[in-house]
Formats: sequence, structure tokens, C-alpha cells
Amino acid sequence: MDRAHYNAKVTGKIMITPDLMILHLETDEPREDFEAGQFIVLGLYGFEKRSLNSEMELFPQEEEKLILKPYSIASAIKDTRQLEFYISQVKSGQLSPRLFNLNIDDKLYVGPKMAGIFRLDETPDGTDIVMVATGTGIAPYISFLRSHIVERPESKMVLIQGAAHRWDLGYYSELTFLEQTYANFFYVPTLIDPDDHWHGYRLCIEDLLKKDVLQNEFNITPDSERTRFFITGSPEMVSHVSEWLNDFGYTRHHPDTPGEMYIEEF
Repeated sequence: MDRAHYNAKVTGKIMITPDLMILHLETDEPREDFEAGQFIVLGLYGFEKRSLNSEMELFPQEEEKLILKPYSIASAIKDTRQLEFYISQVKSGQLSPRLFNLNIDDKLYVGPKMAGIFRLDETPDGTDIVMVATGTGIAPYISFLRSHIVERPESKMVLIQGAAHRWDLGYYSELTFLEQTYANFFYVPTLIDPDDHWHGYRLCIEDLLKKDVLQNEFNITPDSERTRFFITGSPEMVSHVSEWLNDFGYTRHHPDTPGEMYIEEF
């Protein structure tokens, strides 16, 4: 079977849960410089095997077709050859079950360049940054923090991560460490189905925001002049948080019409 288009290999694979993983790749050639928050395309052929934990795909793929999908990069921007991704498996999907079946040194396709407008570098210096995520939406924020937290000591940076269970909080240890290390960074995980050992917030992100946690705990006001919001994750959460911010005068950011609310939709 022809794998001539493959141009990268797996160098690491960390299973967070059976359906969540951190995947480390090394490309044959370095990619161009990119900005934190951008994505790149990954691909595998239809003839590649699916994970044992997957289900029958809803739309079977041709064996000789290269299945492509964009994934947000979790790496720091200095890493243009060693790339990291946080990926969830859609059991009946096309690409993710094949990615979950990869092992160390297996080959795959990585697109030629990064893209996307979900970028921290476009926010004004000195503004506070609130990052909101569910699921694998946390990935671009990891790149934000690894790339820029040292450069923005004047900005408060708050990351609100929502999940069902404690084990769904990817990067929990790294984010807790960053909170202990940088005085301007605050990590706010919240669970909707916690066990008895969880001592953090126990509500969905939308309710947490409506309870004025940002204002009361971190002295951050949802003011479009002072604070920028980044939102990514489940469509329902993104919709609810966007509507909440609309009441404070926030508008969605686009390169042609700059706004104060940056949204990455799955």
C-alpha cells in the first residue's frame, strides 16, 4: 500500500483516557513559523486500521483516499518540527480512530502550513485574557501559555476548563504548575459530574460565569475595552458564553472586523 505522501512520524503517545490522547509528531521537514492558537491538517489513508476501541464508521472511506482533518497545535511556537496535539476519538468517525491506532514511529501526513485566526498575538498589550474551553478545545491555550505567558506579565490570564470528570481534564498537572509559578495566571477547572474527592467548582462554565466568579475571585470585569475572551469547545457552551458576552457589548472577532471575542468552532 502506497504511503508516499506520509511526511511525519509519531514520537510519543499519551493516553489520557481510552478516547483522549496527547500525540507527539516529528515532521520530516520543519514547518514555517506559526502563531499560538493556529491549526494544521493531519491525514491518514482509508486503508489504515482503526483502533480497537472504535465503532463502525458512519461513512466508510475509500482505501486509497487520504483522510484529512485540521487539529489545533498545542506546541510552543518555537517548535516547528516537533508538534503536539490533544485529540479526542470520535468512535464512528473517519480519521480519529485511525490516529488512535498509531504507535511510535508510525508514519502519517502533516499539512504544509499552519492556519487560523484564533490567535493571542492579535490582542492588545496589557489587556486581560480569559480562555474558556471544554474537551480538546484546551489545545490552543496550551500553545498560548507555552509561547507567551512570560511575555505578558502585565496581563491577567485566566483559563476556565470545563469537563464532566476529573480524568477528562487534560493538562491538569501542567496548568496547576503554571498557576503556582506565574502570579498573573489563574487556572479554573470546573466539573459537572465530580466524585467526592473533587474540591473545585461543580457547575458548568456558563453558570460559573453568571455567578461572577471572574469579578469576585480575580477582579476581572467582562469589559470589552479591558478584557479579551477566547472560547472553544462544545457548540452549546460556545453559544451560551457568546450570548452572555453579547450582553456586555462583546462582538465576535474577524480579521476584517476586529472584535473582543475570539471563537474557534469544532
